Amino acid sequence: MDTTRTEDFERERPRLVGLATRVLGDHAEAEDIVQHAWLRLHGTDTDIESLPAWLTTVTTRLCLDRLRSRTPLPHSDVEPPDTTPDVADDVVLADTVGVALQTVIDRLSPGERVAFVLHDSFGFDFATIAAILDTSPAAARKLASRARAKVRGPVTGSRGGAADGLATRPTRDWEVVDAFMAASREGDFDALLALLAPQARITADAAAIATGTPERIDGRREIAGFFDGSAHAAVAVLVDGRPGSAWFHRGEAKVLFDFTIEGGVVRGITFRADPELLGRVTRREDLRRRPVTSALPRSSSPRETPPREDPR
Repeated sequence: MDTTRTEDFERERPRLVGLATRVLGDHAEAEDIVQHAWLRLHGTDTDIESLPAWLTTVTTRLCLDRLRSRTPLPHSDVEPPDTTPDVADDVVLADTVGVALQTVIDRLSPGERVAFVLHDSFGFDFATIAAILDTSPAAARKLASRARAKVRGPVTGSRGGAADGLATRPTRDWEVVDAFMAASREGDFDALLALLAPQARITADAAAIATGTPERIDGRREIAGFFDGSAHAAVAVLVDGRPGSAWFHRGEAKVLFDFTIEGGVVRGITFRADPELLGRVTRREDLRRRPVTSALPRSSSPRETPPREDPR
């Protein structure tokens, strides 16, 4: 193996260990899996178009093998049956896997576990997850949806408490903001609706209105329609310690999307373009946008464009 490939692997190692730890729930086991991925890489002389994508696929499939050795593979893990539509199907949950979350994840099937972690923690699209699981994007979506329902636990009312799952864990404001902006970019109307309070409202300051933003939008359906498929140029920011998003032009923040979050949903968004306020805007990492995702296959079906090499 050439020195360059070794160096590239070492740069990827922390990310791969993090991914495997999320899936397996055991850091030592994750390090063992990544070492096996290294041995796979060391043993192949085939040209690899994208090393991050190849390593992600190999590491995830090794995790799947490890999970399946623990738990018998249910039939639904291969092709889940139709389920009742989940209005929160693409709502992103916790990025940080704590003890409570890991306890719930441990009860998921291998496919559910991988689909949930890759999508909700690492932001992979369902076409990519389907390619890794060797199934269809629709089936991968169902796996994640089913896992999400188990993780959230039963909910009373539209946004009430829960008997178990993660509903007892307060959703962090940045999780809601980043999930909302991810749903906006992906054109996921149902996810936007799920993240908006019924009486949600958009307002704007005078400077923002002067740039062409709407002065006011009332109602979550109207707001979801406005954001549906938009906000591709917006980036994650902080302003006065609050998480938000902003449209940048030539490296400068031009319009801030200032969120009001209550009870884990968006109560309001204010478009702000006051220069003094924009001067306090700083970029932050949006954990839903991982650069490696763009390197992975994005075909509508994993069987339409087979990889140059099967990492198995």
